[in-house]
Amino acid sequence: MRKILIILLVAYSSLANAQFVVNYKKVADTYFENKDYYAASTFYKKALKITSDSTQAILPYGKERKATSDDKVIEDYEGAIYNLAESSRMYKEFSEAEKYYGIAITFTNTRYRKALFWYAESLRANRKFNEAIAAYEKFIQKNNGDVLAKDAQKAILSSKFAIEEMRFPRMEQINKMPNKVNGLGSNYAPYRFNNEIYFTSSRPISIAGKKDIVKTENGQVQVSTKANPFINNIYSAKNSAVEGEISVKMMGINLPKDMEVAATTFSPDGNTVYFTAWRDKEKYAIYSSKKSGNNWSDPQPLGLQVNSKDFNAMQPFVTSDGKFLLFSSDRSGGFGKFDLWYCVIRNDGSLGQPVNLGETINSEDDERAPYYNVVTKKLLFSTDGRIGLGGLDFFESEGDLITWSKPKNMGYPFNSSKDDVYFTPIDAQGNRGYISSDRESSCCLEIFEVKKEYFTLSGVLNDCKTNKPMADATVTLSNYEGDQRIRTNASGMYSFKVDRKRPIKLAFAKDNYFSITKNYPFEELAKADTLIHKDYCISPFKINIPIVLDNVYYEFDRADLTEPSKKVLDALATIMEDNAEMEIELGAHTDDVGKEEYNQELSEKRAQSCVDYLVTKGISASRMTSKGYGEKMPIAPNTLKKGKDNPEGRAKNRRTEFKVTKK
Repeated sequence: MRKILIILLVAYSSLANAQFVVNYKKVADTYFENKDYYAASTFYKKALKITSDSTQAILPYGKERKATSDDKVIEDYEGAIYNLAESSRMYKEFSEAEKYYGIAITFTNTRYRKALFWYAESLRANRKFNEAIAAYEKFIQKNNGDVLAKDAQKAILSSKFAIEEMRFPRMEQINKMPNKVNGLGSNYAPYRFNNEIYFTSSRPISIAGKKDIVKTENGQVQVSTKANPFINNIYSAKNSAVEGEISVKMMGINLPKDMEVAATTFSPDGNTVYFTAWRDKEKYAIYSSKKSGNNWSDPQPLGLQVNSKDFNAMQPFVTSDGKFLLFSSDRSGGFGKFDLWYCVIRNDGSLGQPVNLGETINSEDDERAPYYNVVTKKLLFSTDGRIGLGGLDFFESEGDLITWSKPKNMGYPFNSSKDDVYFTPIDAQGNRGYISSDRESSCCLEIFEVKKEYFTLSGVLNDCKTNKPMADATVTLSNYEGDQRIRTNASGMYSFKVDRKRPIKLAFAKDNYFSITKNYPFEELAKADTLIHKDYCISPFKINIPIVLDNVYYEFDRADLTEPSKKVLDALATIMEDNAEMEIELGAHTDDVGKEEYNQELSEKRAQSCVDYLVTKGISASRMTSKGYGEKMPIAPNTLKKGKDNPEGRAKNRRTEFKVTKK
């Protein structure tokens, strides 16, 4: 089997000869040792007498085999089951791997203790996340000191992340490219240039007079023969979504006979192509070829800035301005296994010294297939070193090749529970493009078209008092992923683009105004099509200037709040929640009916009653003070001329106010 991420089906001897094999397990073991996992799984199934309609492995391995002892039979049986599970996992047939690891976890031999971890990994790849979590936890419990226990802890977090992502999928369309692109073998590393898609395929190279393929017993998985091997090469297709109009051809680079190539990228003028190349038992290296007329020169390896016999360099990407070459390498000086690096491309085409993209981007595991948009300054890459849905996930970071924002997972369905790697854009912003993924395959990467979709959350913010638009107010959108902040324009307009319908909070703020917060639950967003438009207003205030709370009443001659009054205070509680740093004074006033001392005491009790109620609504008592003013500060006459009673004036004086003492 070829090296990691250059996914292909490895050739092996014609299955026609299999009927003459006596000891299938011995043959399977040989294939397994040679890392030919597809062939190994085929012969382990024959040894165990597993057919397409059987549900359990059966002994013996063949009629001619005679066990020397029961222990030997059990040892061979368990070894065959475990290696069958391993083989299935290694060629990414996770449904089969889950089945046979499910048997292997019952074995008592400590040789197979890792079966539980790989069983959990297979469950996760098959999107059985809750079952996977239980299996990981059981593995940790049994193997707490094992190095895989750390991986299991991360996998549990990833499984929980995947469950949450799939509850609230992003608004993206994912469509598999037609069969002319996704042919036999693996098809991956799409790169769009001049309205053509260049991609890598390991489809078999036909040789005249020889059958292209042979099939397994159920006819579902196809493998090559030695005469027609699966070879990684570069192909191109006209950029058309209509299958009948797609013309696929091999790129005309004159390659050495024993060289395989993958993952192209072009200089902006199209006259230089860079790609990954390798020979059997050699390291990956990055080569280039120059175009002259309609022909390409023989490929030449890049210099020591990129390549070395001591490490791998692969998956090149040239920025659209032609200034930088990004690539993945396990060279020394990195932070993990494969890291992302870049070199300056000088005006003469030579390369500067390699620079690591840094620990914000690179993890202790693998980072692969960089794509950098010089317009948006966003880096898209794949990694298995962070919390994700499974396998390699796409992450995005914004930066300038030196300083980067924390990478964000691109979420579901952009990512899947399997491997997702290589992105190339169709539009300038990168909202449409192509990716490689084995999400729908039992073995191989395939090419998909992706299209990000959004709905818009917008409206106008006004002054509640004047009803005029509020310019330059801060509007913050908060959701599961963090915060986005914008300022309203001269018309008070705000607008956000949101890529999935999960709960959202909007907060509106401006100096000398009460901030407000509005929540959008999933149920409301789910009903929306592509637009939610809502206008809001915010109210002004001044420090230490009282604001009357209309319709706050108390029981007659008492400090007990009436039920309608509580609803008014509920609104004040909301203001306090939306303005978390704000402190206030609650003040109560009376008219002049009764003795002054009595009115003073009654007002103090009423003010405290308001504070006590707000505490029951979750507002901290430390943010509030109460003060009774009695009859000392009337805002209207209690009596008219000649001592005539003024009921309207006394009603205005019996008031409750609050004022902001700190914002």
